[in-house]
Amino acid sequence: MKLEISRGNLRGTVDTHGGELISFLAAADGAGATEYIWNGDPKFWTGRNPILFPIVGNLKKQTVEIDGTAYHMNRHGFARNMEFAVADQGDDFVSLELRENAETLACYPFRFSLRVCHRILEHGFATSFHIENTDERPMPFCIGAHTAFRCPLHEGEQFSDYRVVFAEPEQADSILLTPDGLISADGRLPFLNGTDCFTPDYDLFGRLDTIIFDGLKSTSMSLLHDQTKHGVRMDFEGFPMVAFWTKPGAPYLCLEPWHGCAAAENESGQFEKKPHCMILAPKEAKDLTYTVTIL
Repeated sequence: MKLEISRGNLRGTVDTHGGELISFLAAADGAGATEYIWNGDPKFWTGRNPILFPIVGNLKKQTVEIDGTAYHMNRHGFARNMEFAVADQGDDFVSLELRENAETLACYPFRFSLRVCHRILEHGFATSFHIENTDERPMPFCIGAHTAFRCPLHEGEQFSDYRVVFAEPEQADSILLTPDGLISADGRLPFLNGTDCFTPDYDLFGRLDTIIFDGLKSTSMSLLHDQTKHGVRMDFEGFPMVAFWTKPGAPYLCLEPWHGCAAAENESGQFEKKPHCMILAPKEAKDLTYTVTIL
């Protein structure tokens, strides 16, 4: 089911399947509306803005150990393929909820509530996650966003015209992935050397697949046209990792705040030992929000 939300000249569309914000349109005075979110063209990728829960990335052999038992989950978990229920709704927001069911319990043996709220702001939107452990034992989980922004945004522009700009200069290497999508044990690629930006070119993604940073000083990043400076800023305070992904030739770039990541190729496989895994006590909850501002 598709649900419409709006505020002023901003409009969003939320899909209860996957709980995603699948469209975000801004209409300028005297001009047509600009769509900021990728349309899911299967020529490149049918995704748009999936929610990654209760894992982020790949598992080793799609398997994770919980309390001594092996469970199987596909890449990025199951939330993105589930139907969410409408928990609350207003003119400018929708709150959706996913709870455990027979399918989730077969691969993730916990009772939980995952609430996702998409809200239109004055100059953008916010997506909030509220994760509650409704079980009677500690619950490990990871969560992440995977928002695909159209890039370029306007006719006549090129993907190579855009830059990713961080709030502060960074000294950070990119985490490397194996061909199986696991965190490589062979070190990292030197990447940000005292600079606050990089150019996301297709050759780079052809070599790395995904650019991944851990522990940046910045808590915001922007995707900007180099000359006009139009684009978006994403604030991701509370998320310890960020990633960037596209397919060579595709007109989008995913900005991905993560709390968790793919399995390391040399890890034990125990869920609670995954990097940036969170563990909630029974009845405990965790809130995380990222916001997007039009520039």
